[in-house]
Amino acid sequence: MEDQASELRAMFGKNGSNTAGNPGAASNKPHKTRIIAVTSGKGGVGKSNISVNLAIAFAQTGKKVILIDGDLGMANVNVLLGITPKANLLDVLNKKKKMSDIILNTELGIQIIAGANGFSTIANLTDEQRDFFAEEFTTLSSFDVIIIDTGAGVSENVLRFIESADEAYVVTTPEPTAITDAYGLIKIIATEFSNSQIVMKLIVNKVHSADEGKRIAERIITIVAQFLNAHVEYLGFIYDDSVVTSSVLRQKPFMVSQPSSKAAMCIKHIVGRIDKTSVKPTGGFSAFLRKIIGKK
Repeated sequence: MEDQASELRAMFGKNGSNTAGNPGAASNKPHKTRIIAVTSGKGGVGKSNISVNLAIAFAQTGKKVILIDGDLGMANVNVLLGITPKANLLDVLNKKKKMSDIILNTELGIQIIAGANGFSTIANLTDEQRDFFAEEFTTLSSFDVIIIDTGAGVSENVLRFIESADEAYVVTTPEPTAITDAYGLIKIIATEFSNSQIVMKLIVNKVHSADEGKRIAERIITIVAQFLNAHVEYLGFIYDDSVVTSSVLRQKPFMVSQPSSKAAMCIKHIVGRIDKTSVKPTGGFSAFLRKIIGKK
């Protein structure tokens, strides 16, 4: 794996330009929707902010991207974007709206589906609701990338979204509690979904140096391999950058407001790394639908 710090230095030397995401480079590849669940063992690690900025970075490479707020208890993607949705995922779950009715276009090159505040669990759906929900979700199969910002922790909804995805990006920070909770989440994914082909990847957020990010990632990866006999890939780190806080307060993602910042460079690098890997077969979009509504 190439050293992220070295690549970031090269990117900064090019005034923030990113050659990894050339939309023309992937134009001849057969279409396959990449389904990513961005998740975390605890709140407060920057998961939703990373989800938003990853989605924008993917769109900047020419991909058709939709961001789903999968936190069905405390949905906040629309808050980070300064958008007030008139309908959300709960309206589809309750058969009040079609999926096309709740998809929001943004000026950032991405589309979003607002979360369903107050919804308890997908498992509570009736068979009729499940069938309708699945049918509506098929409208998303034309997207190149679907990013699901799950809730934090290990609730049933969180695990359902993770199980449905091709890849689970676990976000942690250098804080001991965040590291412990990240390991706990990885342990549940590794044991509960041991027969699945979910690819687990680790993002270390709010680091002060590349060495700090690498050290934390190696610690988690080593423990996971030793005690769980599972594999986690280190996807990259994101610097503890003051522009992140200011972008949240301004409700303007830093990929747009500060595209040459340290945090933005890290996101671009991570997306470039993701683009270099193919989507491993997990049953495709139909399997995603079956898992998300609970039909094996």
